[in-house]
Amino acid sequence: MPAPPTAAQIRQVNVSYHDAAAEEYDGKWGIDFGPTGQGQVLGKLRKALGWGGLPVFDRGLEIGAGTGYFTLNLMLAGVLREAVCTDISPGMLAALAANADELGLEVDTLAGDAERLAIPDESFDLVCGHAVLHHLPDLERAFAEFHRVLRPGGTLVFAGEPSRYGDRLAMLPKRAGLLAAPAWRRLVGAAVRPVPEAEQSDGHSLEGEVDVHAFAPADLRRLLRDAGFEQRRVGGEELLANAWGWGLRTVESSAEPESVPFRWRRFAFSSYIALQKVDTNLLEPRLPAELFYNLLVSGRKAG
Repeated sequence: MPAPPTAAQIRQVNVSYHDAAAEEYDGKWGIDFGPTGQGQVLGKLRKALGWGGLPVFDRGLEIGAGTGYFTLNLMLAGVLREAVCTDISPGMLAALAANADELGLEVDTLAGDAERLAIPDESFDLVCGHAVLHHLPDLERAFAEFHRVLRPGGTLVFAGEPSRYGDRLAMLPKRAGLLAAPAWRRLVGAAVRPVPEAEQSDGHSLEGEVDVHAFAPADLRRLLRDAGFEQRRVGGEELLANAWGWGLRTVESSAEPESVPFRWRRFAFSSYIALQKVDTNLLEPRLPAELFYNLLVSGRKAG
């Protein structure tokens, strides 16, 4: 489905969808706050920055923080000391606060628009985000805000942004998953998931409308340049893992979650992690960023 035609509608669709999705979001996307999750986030940060070692950031701002996947894992890993997490969805911020409390972490949350940050100039050493830029209607204004709130010498990092080519590639495993779902349910003994009438009419039905952009690497380099960032980098990650992951999510979404056997979940997760390692060690160093599903972006504010 096409994105709504106005910026205000795009923002409202994102609020409605993400509020509705917040309660089940971590389970749906396999979000982890243990060693695996920390390893994933640190790996994305290293690849985005092109650094082997990582500094410790004193104060960070996450844009579109969702349930806390990026920031909470950075804090648990000791790479980020203090954080403010923003999101346009109050429901997501409530889930993030609950996750932080359970993990024994203190974070500040701020509901609002990434293009109009209610934050003073030069407040953060790190501005970051994961899978958020493609939801924002006015990227030029958003990047100007990211630059404004960074301290001189501060670092910008975004990961998990869909590439144009990778977005097209993802349609293939999704279609394959839809075709394979009935046979998969019979094989693993899972029950078919009816779509409740309430879910058809509430924010869940808006999933196809919240993605506004898919990027070419040149688009992201231009945004970095025009906002005034130096040391600009754009890379790609996840080809095999993402194709496999979309197929897995598609078949699993056709079943009642409680009926999916644990042995299948364990296999799905471990196979996805194994393919991530193949991508990281074999494909990402050799193939152009355009071929991968996800793009990583980084830059530095002068000073």
